[in-house]
Amino acid sequence: MRKGTFMELCDLLSPALRRMNTKMRAALTVEKRVAIALWKLATPDSDRSVGNQFGVGKSTVGAAVMQVAHAIKDLLISRVVTLGNVQVIVDGFAAMGFPNGGGAIDGTHIPILAPEHQAAKYINCKGYFSIVLQALVDHKGRFTNINVGWPGKVHDACIFRNSGLFQKLQEGTLFPDQKITVGDVEMPICILGEPAYPLMPWLMNPYTGSLDGSQELFNYRLSKCRMVVECAFGRLKAHWCSLLTRLDLSKTNIPTVITACCVLHNLCESKGETFMAGWEVEANRLAAGYAQPDTRAVRRAQEGAVRIREALKTSFMTGQAMV
Repeated sequence: MRKGTFMELCDLLSPALRRMNTKMRAALTVEKRVAIALWKLATPDSDRSVGNQFGVGKSTVGAAVMQVAHAIKDLLISRVVTLGNVQVIVDGFAAMGFPNGGGAIDGTHIPILAPEHQAAKYINCKGYFSIVLQALVDHKGRFTNINVGWPGKVHDACIFRNSGLFQKLQEGTLFPDQKITVGDVEMPICILGEPAYPLMPWLMNPYTGSLDGSQELFNYRLSKCRMVVECAFGRLKAHWCSLLTRLDLSKTNIPTVITACCVLHNLCESKGETFMAGWEVEANRLAAGYAQPDTRAVRRAQEGAVRIREALKTSFMTGQAMV
């Protein structure tokens, strides 16, 4: 990140990171503490290697990373990972071809070392230990809601149903009560997901099985918009490469570090920080050993949700206006 963004981040975290000098030693400055943490999170380097870069011990690197990660989680998540202006998001998805969209949802697996207890729960269907990050993103790929910490063995749909996001969507408290009429059906603001997620009036997923032309068009429109969440995960991991190697942290600290990386992703995206193509190439190389599990499954759908999806499918084919 640029110096201006770095200094702004240090200022925001300063209340939690400032330390007093002692008679024995001078405390690390906030800037050095943050720099150590960012370097560690952005590279696959070991604590010892990072320590050599900054002239500190291996244990100091580990402590700095967790101090900064906790500070980011405590001070910044509520102001950086937030829904923001819903109408701007809806307009953004409409411009991409999907009406009344409020976000795209997906999950991604972060590889970890084998936990000391109940390790079997963390082995996903690809055979490695992982923790799941569930995220809702806006039309620009910024995280608007995250859920971190479920073991890799748990299915995306189960994580979703047990999340605060599901409860808010079910209660109708996440988005404004802003409906459009599609054909003769009213459609609320909805999020877009893959077949692993249930078809609900407020969650549209693709058709599965043998498809006709209108269903293929619907799936194309939905997939085009849903790609923003996959791209967001790609950029997150390319920018913060520590998420691509097995995190050598305790089970309780890993969700905090992943959360901090999500906040830093939003910060860099909102500031327009440079994202180099080479980072993605390197990220793909590192990720090659940790393929993402395929979580496809056909879920039962609510009747009202089926009617909304059918009406959307028809409107996409006919070019019918939605109001």
